Amino acid sequence: MMEPGLLEGVRVLDLCDESGTLAGRILADLGADVVVAEPPGGHPGLRRAPFLPGGADPRDPERSLAWLALQSGKRGITLDRATSAGRERLLRLLGSVDVLLETDPPGAPPAPGLSPEEVAERFPRLVHCSITPFGRTGPRADWKARDLVVVATGGNLAMTGEPDHPPVRCTMPTAYYHGGPEAVIGVLAALHARHETGRGQHVDVSLQETQLQTLITGASQHAWKPGPAKRVGAKMGRTNEIWDTLDGQVSFGLRGGAPRIPNLRATVALMHEHGMAPDWLRDYDWEGYSHLEASDEEIRRLEQAFGAFFATKTMGWLYREALARRILLAPCNDAKEILDHEQLRARGLFRRLDYPHLGVSIEHPDFFAKVE
Repeated sequence: MMEPGLLEGVRVLDLCDESGTLAGRILADLGADVVVAEPPGGHPGLRRAPFLPGGADPRDPERSLAWLALQSGKRGITLDRATSAGRERLLRLLGSVDVLLETDPPGAPPAPGLSPEEVAERFPRLVHCSITPFGRTGPRADWKARDLVVVATGGNLAMTGEPDHPPVRCTMPTAYYHGGPEAVIGVLAALHARHETGRGQHVDVSLQETQLQTLITGASQHAWKPGPAKRVGAKMGRTNEIWDTLDGQVSFGLRGGAPRIPNLRATVALMHEHGMAPDWLRDYDWEGYSHLEASDEEIRRLEQAFGAFFATKTMGWLYREALARRILLAPCNDAKEILDHEQLRARGLFRRLDYPHLGVSIEHPDFFAKVE
């Protein structure tokens, strides 16, 4: 049983397809009572691979790991909004909940025969959150789009991949996973305002706009140097950012500047302890080093020295040494490495849940958001 949380006593009706389902999971993590209302047969898009092995059907939608993870903490009902009985039931539910989450196309009414304005008039305390590709208003409001189009129009796709190859998308629908937390922030703000005003608000989330945070410094760089973004692959500017190790890769910036000098010196000292720092590197003038001004030949010489050292060590070893020596280095973890991560396990991030009807127990992230 989940401990009382920030949203204890708040009731949420989740009508979302895959693009908004994480928002309901986070609200449930925060203590809200979240009820998922699915059409008969469920939302096919919510049941994506990978699937739990062992079932009669290798693609049994009830064994979708994404579905099981994103619906944890919620209750479920079947609701057919195409029938009069379903529409009446929906109206009764809207009168009893605090938050409505939906991902309907902008032209579709969130409730039978009711526009967002009419929903607000009929249910004045309801916080109504819409999650759509481009928002409910604006020049692209009527455009249809799934994750791939959203990450492309949001700018992320143009910046991801090697410069001489096509752009690369993530294997999971990251646009939806960025949109969910943004929706929750809007819902929390609207619930807070309701304490003061007694009225709910309409939270309008554009998945495309939430892509801005994935660009990191992309927006400011565009203001400094307008024009299309260029993919740089494993580099950050002119230098490598991703380095091969014995069992994977690490992120390490070979960049200059006052904040980076102690980091570079500490890395060279570590290399020297293992006999892998040539004399010229131990005597290097880091005070005068700038990755923006160094010659291509100098950059290659540095990259070869650092790269040769990283290639002889494991990700875990490098990360432990980096923590001890305050080196700015991080492992490029995959899902298994995250699951095995010592700190995350010590903090209780994962919880094993039993699914008797599936005959399995699965370790989940215990929460996507938590108030302590």
